[in-house]
Amino acid sequence: MQNLPQDDPEQDTPARHQVAKRSTLVSVVVNLFLTAVQVVVGVLAGSQALVADGIHSLSDLIADFVVLLANQHSRKEADDDHHYGHHRYETAASFVLGGLLLAVGIGMLWSAVTRLSSPETIAEVKPVALYVALVALASKELLFRYMLAAAERVRSSMLVANAWHARSDAASSLVVAVGIVGNLLGYPLLDPVAALIVGFMVAHMGWEFAWDALNDLMDRSASEEHIAQIREVLLAAPGVLGVHDLRTRKMGDMIMVDVHLEVDGDLSVREGHDIAVRARERVMKQLPVLDVLAHLDPVDHHD
Repeated sequence: MQNLPQDDPEQDTPARHQVAKRSTLVSVVVNLFLTAVQVVVGVLAGSQALVADGIHSLSDLIADFVVLLANQHSRKEADDDHHYGHHRYETAASFVLGGLLLAVGIGMLWSAVTRLSSPETIAEVKPVALYVALVALASKELLFRYMLAAAERVRSSMLVANAWHARSDAASSLVVAVGIVGNLLGYPLLDPVAALIVGFMVAHMGWEFAWDALNDLMDRSASEEHIAQIREVLLAAPGVLGVHDLRTRKMGDMIMVDVHLEVDGDLSVREGHDIAVRARERVMKQLPVLDVLAHLDPVDHHD
């Protein structure tokens, strides 16, 4: 799976959500057009693979609305029911996207296997199906590149997931085009075989996205790189003599931190508190950290 971009806390702004909304609306328009054209032409041209690709585009359309909904909710501030904000709406959206892909892929696999078990029912595909498949391939690849660039610019894992969703469509359209060419050359089984391959690709990517999001929802820790950076920033804070019991968990694209800070035991409570506040501010400014809960441990300064 594509590695998600490292997040910048300063990117969590209205502009970030505006970019997300704009890129997703572009995806909605493209997928709405492709869904209608692929399904209609696929039925008329007798191509199961093209119809499957059209259904895949329809799943993208539904996924785009899920992303728009999550984008709207994730920007909400903390309230009485969500003391840490609504950042996990993005993670939940990625989980829904993965589940949607998995369900669509399994359905496509079932349909293709059914058709392959009755080869006499496979019709000869009309050439127009190939033209539509090539247009869909070009459209989805361009859409992927546009959405990934937007996702990396605002550093959103949800948008990266949706962009790679579009890339899976481009790959599936390529397979569909090959299957249609094979059918036109006198190998009718290649059309349902193409549909079978597309179904597997979609189901596999859906599983990966769903599993990754599920781990985040189950309080998965931040990456080792981020943990090392957090530790380094804390140790560099004035007055911090040591760091231990550093724990992290994902909160959408942000990180929650629990840590024990070692400070000079001869300091007053106020002085120790000020050290912890400065350390917390440094981490939240330099890294995608939502909050830091610090426990102070007094130590002998000489030790």
